[in-house]
Amino acid sequence: MHNPVYQVCHDSGLILLSLPPLRIRIMNPKVSLALGIIFISFSPIFVKLAAEPAITAAFYRIFMAWIFLLPYCVIKGMLKIGRKDLLITLICGIIFAADIAVWNISLLKISATVSTLLANLAPVWVGLISFFILRKQTGKLFWAGTIIAIIGMFVLVGYRNIIALQVNAGVLLAVLASFFYSLYIVTSKGVLQRVNTLTFMFYNMLASMVFLLALGIGGGHNLINFPAITWLYFLATGVICQLAGWITINYAIKFLPPTKVSITLLSQTVVAGVLAAIMLHEKLGLTEIMGSLIVLGGIAVTFLKPSQSKIS
Repeated sequence: MHNPVYQVCHDSGLILLSLPPLRIRIMNPKVSLALGIIFISFSPIFVKLAAEPAITAAFYRIFMAWIFLLPYCVIKGMLKIGRKDLLITLICGIIFAADIAVWNISLLKISATVSTLLANLAPVWVGLISFFILRKQTGKLFWAGTIIAIIGMFVLVGYRNIIALQVNAGVLLAVLASFFYSLYIVTSKGVLQRVNTLTFMFYNMLASMVFLLALGIGGGHNLINFPAITWLYFLATGVICQLAGWITINYAIKFLPPTKVSITLLSQTVVAGVLAAIMLHEKLGLTEIMGSLIVLGGIAVTFLKPSQSKIS
């Protein structure tokens, strides 16, 4: 039996009392994950609207979120973290920065829909990593749901676009982004079970920010002179997509298996398509609606509980 050690955690502005290694949930993790997906689905919209270099957009996404998080973490004394957890958190930050950087670059080379499709193939990588490296059984329902969801994503994009798709730098970068995405989910799982979500995000984003700043300076990108509307898009990306989005997603990662988190994140493609129809006036036809329903159906399959034979 574990001795109770009470810790005050501040997730999403609420107070949580935890008993390591047992934790009291202030929100249903599935609800938290759903909210996070909605928030991060605005990202490709804002990147397209900002129309600035990919590394620049990625840097300000992290920077804006970190600036808002900094005073809260300092005032609440949420900067304490063990050396091992700090090292893992910093590594996660670099992985996350690499994911955003290569995905943003792909967004400027190929269509947002195809880029988002390829970048969200993370469940395949997570399943392979979990099975071959972590030696964890992913289960038939996971793979069945993953296949159904990916089929739905291909329907959503349109088979003609897939057939005509040429393997160029944008495609390869989007696939690479999906690998980084999966690596982040798997790597952050353990540390998030031990470290407060906001403490993790503080150091995680600090590492991401420094990494992206170095890339921006090294690449000679513009980091200062932007019109006012671009600054607003950067601010929205940081607060909505990065801060709100990843507070809720990282909270869900604490409690849900990485495989379920990764497959559920596929619905970002569906939500992004709906947002694009509303904000960018892109048409959402019958094919797109059917594809979206197939994606959501595949995700639902992975959350089914496998039937177990009764032992007499």
